[in-house]
Amino acid sequence: MPDCDVLMIGAGHNALVCAGYLAQAGYRVIMLERRHTVGGAVVTEEHIPDFKFDLGGSAHILIHHTPIIQDLRLHAYGLAYIDLDPLFFAPFPDGSQITLWKDIDRTCESIAAISPVDAENYRRFVERWTPLAEGMVRSFQEPPTAGNLLRNLIWRTGRGDERFEQLSQILRGYGQVLRQSFVDPRVQALVGWMAAQSGPPPGEPLSSPFALWHPMYHRSGMKRPRGGSGMLTQALARMVQAHGGQIIAGAPVSRILVERGRAVGAETAGGIRVTARAVVSGAHIHTTMQLLGAAAPAQARRLVDGTRIGNGFGMIVRYALRELPNYTALPSPPGGEPGPQHRALQFICPDLAYLERAYGDYLGGQPSRDPALIAMTFSAADPTLAPPGHHTLFLWGQYYPYELAGGQSWDAIGQAVANRMLDKLAEYAPNVNGAVMGQLVEHPLYLERELGLLRGNVMHLEMSIDQMFMLRPALTMSHYRGPVAGLYLTGASTHPGGGIMGAAGRNAAQVVLRDLERKKV
Repeated sequence: MPDCDVLMIGAGHNALVCAGYLAQAGYRVIMLERRHTVGGAVVTEEHIPDFKFDLGGSAHILIHHTPIIQDLRLHAYGLAYIDLDPLFFAPFPDGSQITLWKDIDRTCESIAAISPVDAENYRRFVERWTPLAEGMVRSFQEPPTAGNLLRNLIWRTGRGDERFEQLSQILRGYGQVLRQSFVDPRVQALVGWMAAQSGPPPGEPLSSPFALWHPMYHRSGMKRPRGGSGMLTQALARMVQAHGGQIIAGAPVSRILVERGRAVGAETAGGIRVTARAVVSGAHIHTTMQLLGAAAPAQARRLVDGTRIGNGFGMIVRYALRELPNYTALPSPPGGEPGPQHRALQFICPDLAYLERAYGDYLGGQPSRDPALIAMTFSAADPTLAPPGHHTLFLWGQYYPYELAGGQSWDAIGQAVANRMLDKLAEYAPNVNGAVMGQLVEHPLYLERELGLLRGNVMHLEMSIDQMFMLRPALTMSHYRGPVAGLYLTGASTHPGGGIMGAAGRNAAQVVLRDLERKKV
């Protein structure tokens, strides 16, 4: 008799979501996690005493478009969200700034202060693309099929010729769409820099949906778990355990057990052997194939070998601060108290050409000389993250290649690149260099070593159109079923990709539940 109904490989947030639905349905779940704690890339730890640093994702936006938090009753397991408004704050070299609020009218007022025509353009942009953005949300919460895409992204989002006009926009790069939609380069940059968070540069064909999703920020807003991003995964773990699930941390899986062409369990590097009716891997698809070893079918191996992990694209530095950044474009309130700009994601990207130049450095194997940045000071809204009177700063930058030109090593240059990131922020908030008390540098190689993000890609696989929807991770594995019977897939390697959404975990759980109920596994 198997040790459990479902064995989960990895305990990242998608795997935990999947396990939560399975455990809630009454199935016996065991989870094996490589690191010392659950969470994967959604985890919070103290790398500097009394300062809580997220090691991976920080802003919680996408998950609030799903029913996961309500379905799994995560508030009963200690999850408390803080609403963050405004959402984005963008200072510019000329001293101007734009603040994007959840409320569209308030956002348009901010844009009108620098570009009245673009205030109206912004309102039209949101109205025009809301149906498509809503369709994307629906499509993310279903297994990817041609019918799903046609129904949610074409037929429900327009009428007649309007559908074909929208399709022509979808085929373009988001840079082209934004330059046609807005006059002022600062407004283009505000929308474009958020679109770039999935990785593609402004000129990449078929990347426009990353910008056309923008209206949904006004729908969901942005939130943060009190105590850090990892409080989401801690609540998920408590929920799984409360329903009888078992989580074993510090237990890296060394191989997936396959008998007569069917996955029947896994074995850890420490010799733990767990058998199950079904196995779900939340690990990177390339890692999953390595765990299968010779049991992986040749065709599946060729398909996965052909997927693009890419060459990283971003890095992040976590800081312990004496004081918050004081922006020249919007000075801090007297006494250094937090202002609205500190609750928002703070964008350093003056125009799309700036972002394109940063990408050009990356293509040459060099860290961006003038990186686009997002500064996050969540301690302004959540004082539990730092000691009284102190703050945290998380500084994300693009673009940074995993593989460097000229034989350079991230271990050798990581600190210097981190210093350049902070210097760039200091051009907008001159006090930050003197405010630093300590730091953690998470360059692309660190992300691979610590979080299992191969080649430093936080999305697992590049988020290009040929690796999305039913092509993620490959055509024969896009329905959350792995290359051998009894093996299922979830995580950022599967539809809809990276980001703190949990949809891949929920979608995978629905597939596993159907098969368990039909006794197919």
